[in-house]
Amino acid sequence: MTEPVQLDLFDISVQPAQPLLNGMYYERSSGKFVSFVLGRRHFEVTPGRCLGDKVWKDKTMRERAI
Repeated sequence: MTEPVQLDLFDISVQPAQPLLNGMYYERSSGKFVSFVLGRRHFEVTPGRCLGDKVWKDKTMRERAI
């Protein structure tokens, strides 16, 4: 007979395989800027409607593309 498995639901030592996304990213597949909060998709906006200036948009497209 096998022993029952007990899970510790409050064990903070277990880390997710990938870090949670936070902030604004550029999603290549959709061509949109996407905001993430604690790993959950919050909203998305097209580059034309995004309020950032051109320099910020270009830097985000290069450095924070997913």
